[in-house]
Amino acid sequence: MKLSSFLSFALFGAKTILLRKKEPILGTVIVTDKCNLRCKHCSVNNITAVIHPYEQIKSEMRQLYDMGVRILFFCGGETFLWRDGELTLRDLVIEAKRMGFLIVNVVTNGTFPIDLPEADLILLSLDGDRERHNEIRGDTYDTIMENIRNATADNICFYMAINQINKNTVRDVCIAARDTRNVRAVSFNFHTPYPDTRELALSKKEKAECCETIKQMIKEGAPVFNLKSAFPYLIENKFPTPCHQCVVIENGKVSVCGRCIDVPGLCEECGYFFVAEYTLLFRGNPKIIFEMLKTYLRYI
Repeated sequence: MKLSSFLSFALFGAKTILLRKKEPILGTVIVTDKCNLRCKHCSVNNITAVIHPYEQIKSEMRQLYDMGVRILFFCGGETFLWRDGELTLRDLVIEAKRMGFLIVNVVTNGTFPIDLPEADLILLSLDGDRERHNEIRGDTYDTIMENIRNATADNICFYMAINQINKNTVRDVCIAARDTRNVRAVSFNFHTPYPDTRELALSKKEKAECCETIKQMIKEGAPVFNLKSAFPYLIENKFPTPCHQCVVIENGKVSVCGRCIDVPGLCEECGYFFVAEYTLLFRGNPKIIFEMLKTYLRYI
């Protein structure tokens, strides 16, 4: 991370904590909800299957920037499906950098060739070992691993949503993150139970067991891009929601924290690690502040 970016984030954090401000710093643009997969745990794919045009996305990026957002995510659907004439996802990332966003990340399922060195991080969904991943996402594991090996930069971070199907494969994904070329780290979430996927949710006991595995893997040198200090809050779902420092924009609609905010009762069952980490950070939790500084400086 550049020193200027670090200082900008440090100033934002200090102002937010001391003045109890609610302005956003992290924003997500949904470029499409169209996806080439139908994963068992996903409730937001192919609802419209619309690929939003470049000028609209550019306008939404500017809107987020003017709100104060400096960390930008492009998300889907599947982001690598995005096209507007000759323009591709790379053009969006380049435009975001030109516009002034300090960190630009992309979320993908990894089934398309990965040639995006301009992104700071590519969060790539890997949901277990080959057997469990394929049970959730279809026969894609080998294709994804081949695309990772052929990627043009080492800016990939595995992104695993832990659920009833893959809860026993956390260690496998940590080892894959440690040993796979072009992978920088792994980031975890617990499954957030939309009404149609409630059967995949974990109990508190199961969450605690997963967190113990993650902590053990960190001790063994696995590159985990999460904060251990947030684990007790995630297990008990005792962190503040929604996260006012995060916003999502989809087809012109801005939502605080995420799209799931519109589902009654879902915030109370949130499994997103970053939501716990950011809300605790901006409440001034000293352990979270220290651990986030160390983790972000290492992996971004």
